[in-house]
Amino acid sequence: MKKPLYTLLEYLKKWKLNVLLASIYSILNKVFDIAPEVLIGIAVDLVVKKNDSFVASLGFESINAQVLFLGAVTFIIWVLESSFEYLYMLKWRVLAQNVEHDLRVKAFDNAQKLDLSWHEKQKTGNITSILNDDINQLERFLNNGVNQIIQIVVSTVIIGFIFFYISPLIASIAIVPVPLIFLTSFLFQKKLSPRYKIIREKVGSLNSMIMNNLVNISVIKSFMTFELENKWLSKKSKDYQNENIKAISISSAFNPLIRMGVLAGFLGTILIGSYMALNGTIAVGSYSVLVFLTQRFLWPFTSLSVLIDDLERSLASSARIFELLKKETKIVNKPNAIVLQSVKNDIKFKNVSFAYNNGENVIMNLDMEISYGSSIGIVGDTGSGKTTIAKLLLRLYDIDSGNITFGGYSISDLDIKTLRSKIGIVGQESFLFNGTIKHNICYGIDSPSEKDIRTAIKQSQSEEFINKFSKGYDTLIGERGQTLSGGQRQRISIARTLMHKPEVIIFDEATSSVDNRTEQLIQKALFTIGQGRTSIIIAHRLSTIRNCTNILVLKKGSIIEEGSHTELLKNDKSYYSELWGIQTGARI
Repeated sequence: MKKPLYTLLEYLKKWKLNVLLASIYSILNKVFDIAPEVLIGIAVDLVVKKNDSFVASLGFESINAQVLFLGAVTFIIWVLESSFEYLYMLKWRVLAQNVEHDLRVKAFDNAQKLDLSWHEKQKTGNITSILNDDINQLERFLNNGVNQIIQIVVSTVIIGFIFFYISPLIASIAIVPVPLIFLTSFLFQKKLSPRYKIIREKVGSLNSMIMNNLVNISVIKSFMTFELENKWLSKKSKDYQNENIKAISISSAFNPLIRMGVLAGFLGTILIGSYMALNGTIAVGSYSVLVFLTQRFLWPFTSLSVLIDDLERSLASSARIFELLKKETKIVNKPNAIVLQSVKNDIKFKNVSFAYNNGENVIMNLDMEISYGSSIGIVGDTGSGKTTIAKLLLRLYDIDSGNITFGGYSISDLDIKTLRSKIGIVGQESFLFNGTIKHNICYGIDSPSEKDIRTAIKQSQSEEFINKFSKGYDTLIGERGQTLSGGQRQRISIARTLMHKPEVIIFDEATSSVDNRTEQLIQKALFTIGQGRTSIIIAHRLSTIRNCTNILVLKKGSIIEEGSHTELLKNDKSYYSELWGIQTGARI
């Protein structure tokens, strides 16, 4: 993998004009920032030499003219220095905001498009940490960090040149600490870099735990596990704190060492410069310039500790950001993928096998056919592959072997967006957004018609409770729909799916967490919804699928029994009969 700094510089090329202008403004600001110290030397020279001063050599004969000229130049320099300070701050900060926005949008877009298999391995808090904390860290560095680096380099070059022009001997003494400072900076950078990588990982883990706890706060409250969660959080926070302390202990030692180098250079300039000025080797004005510029030359290096600290934090964040950006989606369209206008066709599984992460097969040599317009029930033990079938139909995962076809077309040859737009799914957990009922029902639809909304509400059996609200479907339901019951959320989820008018609809354990009355309402909705489309109903409760055209009983990824509810019950030794007996209480 390329180094984070190189990757970041490559990424900034799209704003190269802005970077160039901001850099020019930073350089000019530093040039005019150094100029006043030179003017002090010129002023001293004017007082000491009067009509023989440097200003007099420019054609200003009288003392008054020289003073007025010096005052005018000073004024212009301060105005220019202030102007370029405004310009570089504006350019760098706007650039930082542009980069922050662009990175966050691109990283988020890439993250949401990555395969489901990638998301299932990630901690949500770690992803949000990258999208927020890491990008914010980079934005803070671009705000001023780059400018500081440029200005340190510019001041070193300009002041070094002035020093060598006035006195090569004093310049050599003043510059002696610089290589040592850069060597020290390099050594500290080598030590800090791995530390900050660990710190970013720790903060991601900490954020993940905080997010999970807040999402599952009802579980924590019901089990009264506040002390346990606090203990775990305290441990993760302590790990994060300890890693930061280790990094701080290294970075804190940097500044005192740099100050000692600055002191050595400053003392050398003062002592030797004084001796040379007293002996007349250099002019008093030149000596004044050296005294003032020595501190301006060496003092910026004391900020290197903070600068390197920020740089390493930013590079650690950049590495995580660009690592997310370079992740590629594995499930993609083939060239010239087929765009079907409709999937109103038979669905066939031919000798399909599939395993998660190259593990044990969840689906094993599965053969089945689903006729268009039929309703298929799928039952079986936990882990038998029921939900996996739904994921394979949506091509959230690719099969390992065999083939899945829609009307004779292999699913791998079809356009993914079109395929998924024709298939609706209602899961066991209904995620709703913080907004109104209408907003949730119309999610993903640009211009929903009132007629479609009313139809979806009616078909999903949601009228019964929506009409009881004073604001109807304009009622706010809170984050994750927490003001609604589980059954109400499930029916809103069904209405949302219906708004997209799917030709195939999958119900994955849609009634597993609702009461009997709600189950009856949803069963009624399933009957209405199933007309004119293919319905695939995955369920533990056999009462949910008893009226299906065909029922498939799965065990270890293979069909062990198949038929209608009545046909399957004829064999009282069948696995389906056993399940029915247990659920109805006929068998204990």
